[in-house]
Amino acid sequence: MAKRDCYEVLGVERTADADEIKKAYRRSAVKYHPDKNPGDKTAEERFKELGEAYEILSDPQKRALYDQHGHAAFDRRAGAYGGGGFHDPFEIFREVFGGGGIFEDLFGGGRPDPTQPQRGNDLRYDMEIAFEEAARGCEKEISISKAEACDACQGSGAEAGSRIRACQSCGGRGQVVNARGFLSIAQTCPRCQGAGRVLEKPCKVCRGEGRHERSSKIKLRIPAGVDTGSRLRSAGNGEAGFRGGPPGDLYVVLHVQPHSIFQRDGDDLLCEVPVSFVQAALGAEIEVPTLDSAATIRIPPGTQPGALFRVKGRGVKNVQGYGSGDLHVRITVEVPTHLSSAQKAKLQEFGDLCTGKENPLSQSFFEKAKKMFR
Repeated sequence: MAKRDCYEVLGVERTADADEIKKAYRRSAVKYHPDKNPGDKTAEERFKELGEAYEILSDPQKRALYDQHGHAAFDRRAGAYGGGGFHDPFEIFREVFGGGGIFEDLFGGGRPDPTQPQRGNDLRYDMEIAFEEAARGCEKEISISKAEACDACQGSGAEAGSRIRACQSCGGRGQVVNARGFLSIAQTCPRCQGAGRVLEKPCKVCRGEGRHERSSKIKLRIPAGVDTGSRLRSAGNGEAGFRGGPPGDLYVVLHVQPHSIFQRDGDDLLCEVPVSFVQAALGAEIEVPTLDSAATIRIPPGTQPGALFRVKGRGVKNVQGYGSGDLHVRITVEVPTHLSSAQKAKLQEFGDLCTGKENPLSQSFFEKAKKMFR
């Protein structure tokens, strides 16, 4: 099968300079790299074709020969260029992208070395707390089951007095490399399972794992002002690391129970307080609940249902320490029920004395309603 023109492969003009050729290769090589197209034979061939085209056009001598004779130049001069073959396309890619760094960022590189100490996993614990505990702060003790370092072998995985040797299959690297055509595929060593080492005598307690499952009790201090969704970090209380690595962290996610009286809005609290018809009409001093103790507020005569009154600083403490929120009291007027005959008579007497001016809101509403039907 005839090979495509190198300039066409890279998508550049024949007058393109070295910088344009490199940019064109970088753009296409990322797109067709086998790591981004697993199992795609077409992408694999395209990646190989790009590497060959770039190797020719990035070398001034090879480019001059190609411009004169095309691909035939390299077929005739096989002896001068290593038997007619080209470099591994992956090596070309690494050279262009600088080996690590960008190459690793593009394809999820930077994988942790399985032979080195590794940090333990982080853990999540969901905790439900009372409304008052969230507002005031509290201390809690929780019990969790997690992987901890084995006391018998101190996390090494080996019986006391036994040795830990480098794996002979992978030479201590934790990976074995298999060549398949122009591809070199690194796989986890089947003998040491990627550890790069072999235990002469595995620990009987943890069976060579270096860790074992154990229940632990952990004390937590919950600061005042937390809310549902707040996340607390308990450093070092996650799972134990591997091969002497540091432990992970424990993250506690809080869920606050609803309150029977208060509703929360940030650091503010809202409370609905019922008053009698007489108190709303004549005004009164009433006691309202707060998180700590009762507070007294005065409602003026003619207070309407839904009126809001603020009690400053009696909300929830700010979790960052920036003071406290306020308590907002919403008034609801309770209509009396189960009236006696005497009470009904007094209310009727009161109603007969009313002229309509006592209820300006009702008067205004019905005047607007009459205009709709004229």
